Amino acid sequence: MKESIRIAGGQGFWGDLPEAPVRQVEEGPIDYLMLDYLAEVTMSIMQKQRSRDPAAGYAKDFVGLMRQILPTCIEKNIKVTANAGGVNVEGCAAAVQGVARELGLAGKFQLGIVTGDDIMQRLDDFISRGIELRNMDTDEPLSIVRDRIQSANVYLGAWPMVEALNRGAQIVITGRATDTGLTLAPMIHEFGWAVDDWDRLASGTIAGHIIECGAQASGGNCQYEWRSIPNLATVGFPIVEALPDGTFVVTKHKGTGGWVIIPSIKEQLVYEMGDPREYLTPDCVADFTTVQLEYEGTDRVRVFGIEGRPATQFLKVSISYSAGYKAVGTLVYSWPEAYEKAKAADRILRTRLDRLGLKFDQILTEFLGVNATHGPLAGQPRDDLPEVQLRVAVRSDDRAAVERFTKEIAPLVLTGPPGVTGFAGGRPKVEEIVAYWPALIPKGEITPRVEIVEA
Repeated sequence: MKESIRIAGGQGFWGDLPEAPVRQVEEGPIDYLMLDYLAEVTMSIMQKQRSRDPAAGYAKDFVGLMRQILPTCIEKNIKVTANAGGVNVEGCAAAVQGVARELGLAGKFQLGIVTGDDIMQRLDDFISRGIELRNMDTDEPLSIVRDRIQSANVYLGAWPMVEALNRGAQIVITGRATDTGLTLAPMIHEFGWAVDDWDRLASGTIAGHIIECGAQASGGNCQYEWRSIPNLATVGFPIVEALPDGTFVVTKHKGTGGWVIIPSIKEQLVYEMGDPREYLTPDCVADFTTVQLEYEGTDRVRVFGIEGRPATQFLKVSISYSAGYKAVGTLVYSWPEAYEKAKAADRILRTRLDRLGLKFDQILTEFLGVNATHGPLAGQPRDDLPEVQLRVAVRSDDRAAVERFTKEIAPLVLTGPPGVTGFAGGRPKVEEIVAYWPALIPKGEITPRVEIVEA
């Protein structure tokens, strides 16, 4: 057993800072690189990509990254855990194998492939057997949107990744695994934690939660004294130094920008937080009220005292489905009386849409510069604003209605209030709305699959 391991967060979402994982690998010692690519809507995007191209459906950025860092990872024996596989884990793994051959590294490492999260083809069977996959927010059965579903994936936990690591994988690629499991798995693997060691599992889960959003724990998007945060242009992504007893230190590479301080850690801890006493994962229930934080030097925050409880008998399912269409149009009105002009334009537009008899599920108007961020809490502007952006959005199951809305924005330039600009981008685009359906499924219905292949 190692005395400690260093797990570096290198990606907070699909599209995060491209250089971050490269710098994590090259600018200091780490044992693991954790890469989190997936969000709820990401799965439906990948499913659409795969429907057009059977070879697609994964985070192709990951393949390009491997081309950059694979030689160094092999040289330094850095292991990688990544949920970049999306809805085509095998395709992602094959692409990485291609990179290995291209770089002359074939046969130099083993690749772990974790599948079993995609349940799209099993939905009808579940429903027929009375597993209704009810919406956790509304309690409606999945059957009411069955014909519009685009993706359905179970959140797998850390243990399938642990199996892959135990079997010798250096790069582990998963589909929809929990963000926290990407960090927890290396700890279980290295320290030999038991499946019912709830306090340590909770500690590893919270470590994963802290670094899963990348630089959000090390200065990025930090509200606390944000003007004082040093050199965000070269922000260092967070690293967890974990010990066998479950305690860990959050830090970053020396010489990088940003900071690791208790307030930045606290801000990340409450991210996506429900009941802090019951943070539910497939691996355990973590009690965030037991988290203790203390400084252990500059850019070093020690985390300890964490308690956990047994996991539930369910897994969460992330389902996406088509929910109609939307379009968003904008115009900018200038001083004088910019706000009054924007409000008048909104009234004119709504009157015209109503006269056309178009049916919308929702019409939403925002006035950027006045109340778009804080809504009614913003109150009225104190002074005559120099400019206000009118932003109007509509949604409807009727694509034709949304299409007609997109044709009603531009005429306001010459048939509405004066002092308008900002329409050089052309008509708004009609977009399909992808809605989220969270559900639970008994653990016994899901069997993760782990495959180890030579790269």
